Amino acid sequence: GAAGKLERNVVLRTGVAADLRHASGHANYARGFSLPEAWRGREISVRFGAVSYFAEVFLNGVRLGAHEGGYLPFEFMLPKAALQGDNTLDVRVTLPSGDRTLYPDFPFAEIPHGKQSWYGPLGGLWQSVTLVARDARHIDHCAVAANPDTGTVVLTLELPAAAIRAEIGVTIIDPRGRAVAAAETTVVGATASVELSVEAPMPWSPEAPNLYTAQVEVTAGGAVVDRTRHSFGFRKIEARDGKLFLNGAPLYLRAALDQDYYPEGICTPPSLEFLEDQARKAKQLGLNLLRCHIKVPDPRYYDVADRLGLLVWTEIPNVATFTAKSSQRLRDTMAGIVRRDGNHPSIVTWTLINEDWGTRLLENAEHRQWLKDTYDWLKVLDPSRLVVDNSACIPNFHLKTDINDYHYYRSVPERRQEWERLTEEFAAGASWTFSPHGDAERRGDEPLVVSEFGVWGLPHPNKLRDADGGEPWWMETGSGWGDGAAYPHGIENRFATYHLNTVFGGFDAFITAVQWYQFGNLKYQIESMRAHASIVGYVITEFTDVHWEANGLLDIERNPRVFHERFAEINADLVIVPQLQHHAAYAGATIDLALSVATGGKEVPAGTTLGWSVAGGAAGAIDVPAAGALTVVKLGTVAVPLPHLDTSAVVRIALSLSAGGSELARNSIDVSVYAARRTERLPSVAAADAALASHAAALGYRVTDAASAEVVLVHALDAGDIEAMRDGARYLVLADGTTATNRNLRTDPAPAEPPTPPFTGQEPGLHLGAESQLPNIALHARAGTLWRGDWIANFSWIKRSGAFAALPGGPLLDVAFDGVVPRHVMTGFRSWEYEGLIHAGVVIGWVQKPAATIAERRVGRGGLVATTFRLLEDQPGADPVAAALFDALVATAANTASDAEAGGPA
Repeated sequence: GAAGKLERNVVLRTGVAADLRHASGHANYARGFSLPEAWRGREISVRFGAVSYFAEVFLNGVRLGAHEGGYLPFEFMLPKAALQGDNTLDVRVTLPSGDRTLYPDFPFAEIPHGKQSWYGPLGGLWQSVTLVARDARHIDHCAVAANPDTGTVVLTLELPAAAIRAEIGVTIIDPRGRAVAAAETTVVGATASVELSVEAPMPWSPEAPNLYTAQVEVTAGGAVVDRTRHSFGFRKIEARDGKLFLNGAPLYLRAALDQDYYPEGICTPPSLEFLEDQARKAKQLGLNLLRCHIKVPDPRYYDVADRLGLLVWTEIPNVATFTAKSSQRLRDTMAGIVRRDGNHPSIVTWTLINEDWGTRLLENAEHRQWLKDTYDWLKVLDPSRLVVDNSACIPNFHLKTDINDYHYYRSVPERRQEWERLTEEFAAGASWTFSPHGDAERRGDEPLVVSEFGVWGLPHPNKLRDADGGEPWWMETGSGWGDGAAYPHGIENRFATYHLNTVFGGFDAFITAVQWYQFGNLKYQIESMRAHASIVGYVITEFTDVHWEANGLLDIERNPRVFHERFAEINADLVIVPQLQHHAAYAGATIDLALSVATGGKEVPAGTTLGWSVAGGAAGAIDVPAAGALTVVKLGTVAVPLPHLDTSAVVRIALSLSAGGSELARNSIDVSVYAARRTERLPSVAAADAALASHAAALGYRVTDAASAEVVLVHALDAGDIEAMRDGARYLVLADGTTATNRNLRTDPAPAEPPTPPFTGQEPGLHLGAESQLPNIALHARAGTLWRGDWIANFSWIKRSGAFAALPGGPLLDVAFDGVVPRHVMTGFRSWEYEGLIHAGVVIGWVQKPAATIAERRVGRGGLVATTFRLLEDQPGADPVAAALFDALVATAANTASDAEAGGPA
């Protein structure tokens, strides 16, 4: 703003009213001030950083003007005739709602608003208001274009028309504080261009954020009447040949989505120190770019990114309804962003539209043409940066873009195969990323970037409380998202209500577990992408939690997750990529571990080796050939012998890349190692289904008739089964989708979401509500529901007690379970049943929508254990996880108490 003017500034600050957080309408601001004596005779203006949305400004009752737009600066001159000794500045602000009758000129749907439609509206004075005293001959605006190839610096200056004639002196100061170029010119009129040359310029990059300063002085009569300082950097960003280049060097984007929200100020940062702290934490996490999401941030955001070295990808705040007026507002906003922020070397990319929000690209050819035209317009307006037309997701697409970026969310283990297939298709240049209407202008060499992916963890509520122990206001928001799964308030009560302490050992341990689950997902997905050299970057969703959206690498207070210190191992230029087809194996087995090294923006030097070692077991090393940047060195598979264990355990294989005695990278991969099965005391079983009987026999079970078997195996129950349980029989119900009555989850890897199936709330395969002894159990397919597992995490767990205590890892399911993970869940259970009768289940997001995947029920003198785990898809015993779960389930069913055993009525 006015920093650096000869005279001091007065900043007017405002507060946030708690009862207005979700309000729209009108607000009045008033502030009294008196001018310092030294300011008499000067030109006085009032400058607003940003006001949302429509502002009218009055000085002592005299209307100075109005401004529309919620994100950009504006100012008004204070007429000398209206100034008094004591003055009052009034600002009348309108934040529109969606009611077009109340706000016909700018309804909310037609103004740029971004995530205000998610987290609540932003209204009023949300950036600083400044009084500026200056000479009539001053610099209104200075745009700096610096060419790192030639050292040329071109300043485009704007002066008020009242200046008429001015003498301009420009000095370029390098990062060390030395003057390295100077020029003088005389300006007659409102604009001027000054060109200078810097020898051997130091380029700006995240590793070396070299900032230059252009000092511009206006002189009159030999005296300096105005002086401004403008930071800039020598930085060039390119997208060509399927790759990204920064200052001519290969660039791999290790990025996170940043929604730029703050604990109390919403969009107003608490302080410069707060911004600096979060930038340092971003770099600790290995990030080199933040995608500032559909938002125009406080200018200090970019100042910090410039100084500390973070790339920024910035987007226009979206509208909800695309009209002639709203489309013009989008362009006007973009032009204002370029004008305000164009000198920042940290900004390397602009986005016009996010995920087709506001436009209707699928069916409207005019919208598609507007987007292509706007891409061309912006490339002319700012040729120094990359432009993304529509940051796309299923089912929308690109039309004309510098980066072929795409968003997709699939959690692991629930949807591991879908993640892999989508990533393979995307890496191969999938046709579905561009318009299918024949109007795309695709060059074919646009770099591939997965610009949104990730999964939720959860913050610890104790770290979010205020000084009095109260929870933040936003914990009572989010109920309208994710079918209620995004509602935070009461999480600890729900945790206790469903007796999850018996699963996790306490709430603190639960938070720790879900944060490590988040890390496990991100690790797997990053390694999956890094295995494809054609993918040259990714954007994790997201940098920080935002209110109820809990997928941040930091929480909203910028507290780190438990994995903070480890994250840079996988989020770096040089990354070791270990891959296993199966993450579970039997003790003593030898597994084939595929190994690669992804270079990112670095190189692998000659003489590099990759060492591996199994905890408590074997070790080895392989040579790694020298490799350039943005490559993937495929090293083949290594036969890794697993230790002989008497007790199942998770075994870590440590990996280290080194050259010349220095470690270049490290990583690890965990394998669930299962002790050899013991079959000598297995219960006898019966199964009318021949395939089920055969599977049990192959696992070593004695298959007999139902009358003498200890456990009866079925896929679904009928009236005869209910009667048998009444008489004392024990059943294991494998409600795994293998019968016509159990619906399968679609795993089609095509870039279209699985259709939502017709849902009745009950499935005949497990619907037992007709029996008065048994409360209703309903079976739900996860496909098409929040239980499917993608953006809002499914925290699937197995209680490691009883027969399930021998399962390694946990309590949350990890990638070792991907072959058995349920495609159905069961509901209809009371909260008390979760304490002892639910052995495995799932909660979503903020511990919402609990469901069971292993449940025990009494029926008459007998009972059942029902599960939705898929245990029969491989050859019997081939998957140790399936075999161990099958054994534990049969043992649990066999041990189900009966009234006859307890001496009750027969």
